[in-house]
Amino acid sequence: MSLVQQRRGYFGEFGGSFVPPELQEALDYLEEQFLKYKDDQEFNDEFKFYLKENVLQNA
Repeated sequence: MSLVQQRRGYFGEFGGSFVPPELQEALDYLEEQFLKYKDDQEFNDEFKFYLKENVLQNA
C-alpha cells in the first residue's frame, strides 16, 4: 500500500481525518492561516520577538 496522498486528508484505502466533524472547520481555518503566514517575514519577526520576550525569559 502506498502512503501517497490520494485526496485531501485521506491516505490509502482506510485513511481519513481522525477528529470529530465539529472540529474540522476549525482545523481547516488553522491550516489556511498557517499556510498564509508561514513564509511572511514580518509576521515571523514579530512572533520571534514575542517568543523571546514572553516565553523564553520566563523559562
